[in-house]
Amino acid sequence: MAIALPDRAAGELDSALAPLRLAWPELRWTRRDAWHLTLAFLGEVEDRVTGDLAVRLERAAARHARLSLALGSAGAFPGAGNARVLWTGVQGDRRGLAALAASVAAGARRAGAPPASEGRRYEPHLTLARCRVPADVRTLVATLADFTGTPWTASEIYLIRSRPQDEPRYETIGTWPLRARAASLPG
Repeated sequence: MAIALPDRAAGELDSALAPLRLAWPELRWTRRDAWHLTLAFLGEVEDRVTGDLAVRLERAAARHARLSLALGSAGAFPGAGNARVLWTGVQGDRRGLAALAASVAAGARRAGAPPASEGRRYEPHLTLARCRVPADVRTLVATLADFTGTPWTASEIYLIRSRPQDEPRYETIGTWPLRARAASLPG
């Protein structure tokens, strides 16, 4: 379950990463067409669960307002000195994003598809690169520390399925709109 990036946000990030990809060829850089913000990673989901999962995701999305988000900064898992994953963070309505992630994870559990990341604190990020062996990416993290993308409004959630190949390919199973924010009334 994820939120897609708009073209403008992806383009800005892609431009910022272009010189870094050339300077760090040993990393496995994720492709722009695979970028998304994961809300809950489910692992393998049986087809019989998908229908109930769709209903629960639709309900979860309807309970949460659209989110103002932006990409920015950088970090690494488990740490920049011995990274397996290089990422950029998410700024903006992080509290709303965490609440949405908790809601879709709860819906997945009720549908019979417990998230593989259950029990871990939600850390919103977008994976930029993976390291075959732990790597020291402190220079990359420092270089990307000041990156701040243009804010955008996330208006829907996606259920995507990974199709493993050399690099993951994603197939959209369904999309559900987030609730529009109520308009402010004149005082």
